Amino acid sequence: MDRYRRQVIIGGLVATAFPATVVRSQAAFPSRAVRISVPFGPGGATDIATRITAEKLSERFGQRFVVENQPGPGGIASARSILSGGNDGHTIGVATNGTAVSVSLFKSLPFDPLRDFDMVSTLSLFEAVFVVTLESPFKTLQDFIKAAQAKPGTLNVGTVTAGGSQHLAAELFKTEARAPFQIVTYKTSPDIVVALLRNDVQMAIEFYTAVRGQLSDKKLVPLATSGTRRSATLPDVPTVSESAVPGYDVTSWNGFYVARGTSPEIIKTLNGAVHEVVAMPDVRRRFGELGLEAKASTPQELTSRLRDDIGKWAKVIEQAGIPKQ
Repeated sequence: MDRYRRQVIIGGLVATAFPATVVRSQAAFPSRAVRISVPFGPGGATDIATRITAEKLSERFGQRFVVENQPGPGGIASARSILSGGNDGHTIGVATNGTAVSVSLFKSLPFDPLRDFDMVSTLSLFEAVFVVTLESPFKTLQDFIKAAQAKPGTLNVGTVTAGGSQHLAAELFKTEARAPFQIVTYKTSPDIVVALLRNDVQMAIEFYTAVRGQLSDKKLVPLATSGTRRSATLPDVPTVSESAVPGYDVTSWNGFYVARGTSPEIIKTLNGAVHEVVAMPDVRRRFGELGLEAKASTPQELTSRLRDDIGKWAKVIEQAGIPKQ
């Protein structure tokens, strides 16, 4: 009898514990506010795109998606916060092609983006734009290349920050076009615009967001964009590949990631929500105003893009002799 009672009691405990376990494992996500860490300061294209997305995700889930800016070299500060934030999906990081660049640009990083993180989805794709002044004698990219080849070292191209995406786009262009121009780096995008208008540099390579005011005012003229196909924002402007250097491609991107070990169900939930958000007409319009193409992906596609970019930019950095930081 005592043995029978013990079996009944144990069976009852198991029966009551099992449903609780199921409920916990199937708890709705998110169950509290979600923090999104952006590895840049406020105001840039990636920051604004993240905030637009966070706003829509908050509405969709009924939980706050809070954006925090954590700028710093190599995105290290932001990545560390994701690693320490747990893998329950309530801490999200923003990866960019700069994440891929950092792998080769820094002597050592306290993280490996392919090993320590799980990708969720891209948010957008965007290109750099090659711009000159309205008074420039260069009306096409071929004009600039020919002039650079005719007088090696006499033409200057302005970009921001050595090792940044725009700088590496210039290095790749210099190599593939066989155009011996000088690359001059500046701290900020406004500094580049001033240098271009003063003719300190004869062309600049920048993201559309940074020069859209001057393009609208006709102070600057776009010669080419850096992607594989024409930009939806500048559809009349040829790509570098079609106008001067076949095969040239610098497509920048941004997207969400989480700490490795986050459950596949949570990643699937986030991925589906991002797809819904970036398909919204008002989101696509607002992204377009920034020169961004709203585009979601699968986690696998984003992982492949990151892996490919790590390899691509490692070669460019090595060929250009850019010192590791």
